[in-house]
Amino acid sequence: MLEIENLHVAADGKEIIAGVSLKIRPGETHTLMGPNGSGKSSLALALAGHPRYQITSGKVLLDGRNITKISPDKRAKLGLFLAWQHPVAVPGVSVANFLRTSLRGLKKEISATKFIETLKKDMTQLKIDESFAARSINDGFSGGEKKKAEILQLEILQPKYAILDETDSGLDIDALKLVATAIKKAAGPGVGILLITHYQRILKYIKPDQVHVLIGGEIVKSGDYRLAEEIEEKGYQAIEV
Repeated sequence: MLEIENLHVAADGKEIIAGVSLKIRPGETHTLMGPNGSGKSSLALALAGHPRYQITSGKVLLDGRNITKISPDKRAKLGLFLAWQHPVAVPGVSVANFLRTSLRGLKKEISATKFIETLKKDMTQLKIDESFAARSINDGFSGGEKKKAEILQLEILQPKYAILDETDSGLDIDALKLVATAIKKAAGPGVGILLITHYQRILKYIKPDQVHVLIGGEIVKSGDYRLAEEIEEKGYQAIEV
């Protein structure tokens, strides 16, 4: 499982995460909700190993291995994946080359023929035109295209645990349904998902096993899908109280 034990995270000398604990087992989908500035993205980046977000105490275990102090690339090789809230553009590097190189970096060898076949199948599922593979990763992409590109990476790289930071932002209703279907497919029985979102709308298609509310860097409440419905009805202020 992916275990987060009493995690404290600081950035620029200020504590942002104040003692978060979570356990995500393979096949489980957990949703992390909370208002702007509550620390959701900071937690995601700290788990991925971003150098700005320093873990000051607590630890992160991936299948029993302490990954708290290892580099982001080693975390990725052990099976941790992050879909960024604001994906970075890489001009000059095509989507196809980026994905093939990423697979090699993760020591997942695949023939060129098999890779192209898999890439085309996954793009078709997400209703992405074949020309997308030749475009520079996230360069000039719309908000929806960036999010689809993140889910395409999830499909191709097949991690053990995936942190999806606001994957639903910038998507119209049709794209939202496609992305939700792809996430459910990618999750399957062997992948643990931490889905970060502000809204309930994607959760109508992905029924999470648990919902957690993060406010002020702390998880103030956890529950099942009904907790997301309560937030939709009453807002975060009612939950905090």
